[in-house]
Amino acid sequence: MMHSVIISLASNHDAKQNLNEARRCLAQIFSNIKYSDELLTDPINAKRKDKYLNQLAQFESAFDAEQINSRLKAVEQQIGRTDEDRQQGIVRIDLDLLQHDEQRYHLKDWERPYVQKLLPEL
Repeated sequence: MMHSVIISLASNHDAKQNLNEARRCLAQIFSNIKYSDELLTDPINAKRKDKYLNQLAQFESAFDAEQINSRLKAVEQQIGRTDEDRQQGIVRIDLDLLQHDEQRYHLKDWERPYVQKLLPEL
């Protein structure tokens, strides 16, 4: 059974390069992935003042939500996301599962202006 999936991508450190690398990695896992435009946003509750580059993506997958989340976290690690960076507010890449079929995750993210703005593009 195929599931409809929406994820978010974000970076505040070498953002263009890291989003490009994330898209390359994700395309190897999810062959039918499509993306919204990128959107530069101010940080929310962040330790650093670096702007974020945000993007949404949508794809179909046979994986359940836990399997997708596991693959997203593996891509984050591959790109170099570490706990040390997180503690300093450096986000090389953040990949979050927002929706798996009708189940929504990261509910506060759905209220963020960048999600509201980019969602219609999917």
